[in-house]
Amino acid sequence: MADNARNSNDLEKRRTDEAALSARLRRLGDRLRRQQPAQPSGVDRGRPAADASGFARGFGLSSALVVGVLGGAGIGWALDRVLGISPWGLILFLLLGFAAGVVNVMRAAGVAPSPPYPPPHAGEGREGGVPPESKNDDAT
Repeated sequence: MADNARNSNDLEKRRTDEAALSARLRRLGDRLRRQQPAQPSGVDRGRPAADASGFARGFGLSSALVVGVLGGAGIGWALDRVLGISPWGLILFLLLGFAAGVVNVMRAAGVAPSPPYPPPHAGEGREGGVPPESKNDDAT
């Protein structure tokens, strides 16, 4: 008989806990609805296009790294064959190609700044490669 009394108390406690939990959940849902701006449910947020764009960007970044490594390895292998310094050319240019590939990936990702093209002070004071002083010589 004591077991039946304990089971009924557990059942009552569980019901009150569930009621309190569902009330808290409703209050939380109400607060979230007030804080979020209303958006129509039929509006597509453009998720598939964003995924395809991310995939294309990732493929471009990974191919920049692979091209750098393969380019360095190819130059090193060619120098080894021409100069007969095997395997040092391959090792050196493979490492240089890896470094160049990492720098290219960082530049493409926007982590590292790109070098300025043309140099910032290349054409100041000159028009068409002629210094400003020599333009006045023609007028005299």
